[in-house]
Amino acid sequence: MTPAAIAVVVPAHDEERRIQACLRSVRAAAAFVAPVPVVIVVAADACTDATATLAARGGASVVPTWSRNVGAARAAGVDHALTSLADAGPDVWLAMTDADSTVPTAWLAHQLAWARRGYDAVLGTIRLASTTVGSLHVARHDADYFRTRHFAGTTSRWEHPHVHGANLGVSAAAYLRVGGFAPLRTGEDHDLAVRLSATGHRVARTDRHPVHTAARLRGRAPGGLADLLTALRDPAAGGGNPPRHRGTARLDSARTP
Repeated sequence: MTPAAIAVVVPAHDEERRIQACLRSVRAAAAFVAPVPVVIVVAADACTDATATLAARGGASVVPTWSRNVGAARAAGVDHALTSLADAGPDVWLAMTDADSTVPTAWLAHQLAWARRGYDAVLGTIRLASTTVGSLHVARHDADYFRTRHFAGTTSRWEHPHVHGANLGVSAAAYLRVGGFAPLRTGEDHDLAVRLSATGHRVARTDRHPVHTAARLRGRAPGGLADLLTALRDPAAGGGNPPRHRGTARLDSARTP
């Protein structure tokens, strides 16, 4: 598949402090893939602050939703994006990130390279932007997150097991075939990835071009990254075993280059 256009969809709930940085990074990634057209859609879900206004100023189309449900918000953003790109035909690529995250400049170019190689979806990784927690806290997170990665100096590439809505790409055709995002308050990214894999779609996992996401202890989705980081403050909780990273999933069809 050679995508004719790209849609970047960003769900946001009261993210006025972070949405501008997110959109600046997305615009830079969009410029990097010119002349491929890119539309940016922010699904402003139950926002009571200036998120929607700032997103519109940042060049995004804003879709207001009131579900307090990240799965429903992502789905609404995708629906709006596909309507906007109806003239582009079926070859549209959907890139997902979160409003508290910033993407690298080559992020979209990297996803397009996978699409052109015939992959239906790309699962990327994250790095914590340690703005609200200390370095020890980040180290505890990373010890769990990278525990399956090979030692430095080996030739094997990391077959990472993670799924993040903050760093996910999928062809519109594959997305629609499996029914899109389910209206889940958390885990909507895992759910989509599992359905893609189970139906035989080609899914790539890659640690290149990770997305930086906020390390904070009060998050937006129950059972999400913030809850994990809160649990990691006390590593002795739960009998001394670290909690399983929320971004972990088993997808046997996925491969890293």
